Amino acid sequence: MKTVGIFCGGFSSEWEISLKSAQTIQDNFPKEFSTVKIVVDKDNWKALIGDDTFTFDLNTMTFNNGKLTKIDIGIVYIHGDPGENGKIQALLEMKNIPYLNSGPLASALSFDKWYCNQFLKGFGINVAKSLFLSDINHFTPENIIKELALPVFVKPSDSGSSYGISKVKTQDEMLPALEKAFKEGRTVVVESFLDGIEVTCGVYRRKNGVYALPLTEIASENEFFDYEAKYLGKSQEITPARVDDAIKIEVQKQAKYIYELLQLKSIARIDFMIVNGVPNVIEVNTTPGFSSASIVPQMIKCDGGNIHDFWKEIIDVELKDS
Repeated sequence: MKTVGIFCGGFSSEWEISLKSAQTIQDNFPKEFSTVKIVVDKDNWKALIGDDTFTFDLNTMTFNNGKLTKIDIGIVYIHGDPGENGKIQALLEMKNIPYLNSGPLASALSFDKWYCNQFLKGFGINVAKSLFLSDINHFTPENIIKELALPVFVKPSDSGSSYGISKVKTQDEMLPALEKAFKEGRTVVVESFLDGIEVTCGVYRRKNGVYALPLTEIASENEFFDYEAKYLGKSQEITPARVDDAIKIEVQKQAKYIYELLQLKSIARIDFMIVNGVPNVIEVNTTPGFSSASIVPQMIKCDGGNIHDFWKEIIDVELKDS
């Protein structure tokens, strides 16, 4: 029986969400595999079995719980650094361990909001107008407003976290928003406001090609789909989305195109804002939330599937050459 290591935790503010995602995956994983959660933090990595923890050796990819066990397959389910940005995938490649994730380059590119959207823009995908800041003094609030108008969104660019995001409606709010974003990331993107319907589309590869799940519409009780809206019930997540068939088909078409363009693997979730019937990409998520209440499991259920069969197909497709 092969052992699957589910890497979770990580260095970002969404540590607990990652653990919940890993637990849902473990609870529903095909029983022909043995699974173990590998909990990642800055001090040490641990294999978690029940309530017991065992030191995980990064050099050998092993842990000892009475017998020495090496993981055969990896699933990286860390929302943020060092998983969603591809660092652990690169480590697994160096150790010749196959994994069920997008590769290091695809993960790193999609992880950075500004660079990913500029890449997609070069292929004709609609994205919000934006400014990139590597320093808080890169642009003055006045210059930002002159370029983008108000309101704007201020986001950490190089962070997979939902923390550090602000909707700025006045000039006085700009500097505090930039300070908040720079606490979560080394770089920041300021985006023009897109006024429309927010939808998201899960995409993965099946045996017969790239497949788009039903759309979910996000109706946040807050100003936008922030941490509270995403994880603390401050939003309605409506699956299938209340959009007409033409928009649904176009969003799914674009989501599949982006999935292949970025050379993604396994599950990805691509967020859009529909403005006057036109889809605009907000961001690409290569490690979307996967707790029992998360959006992708809702999409799978709406599509008539279940989580067990979902991961079974991903294993069959992504590991066929391993």
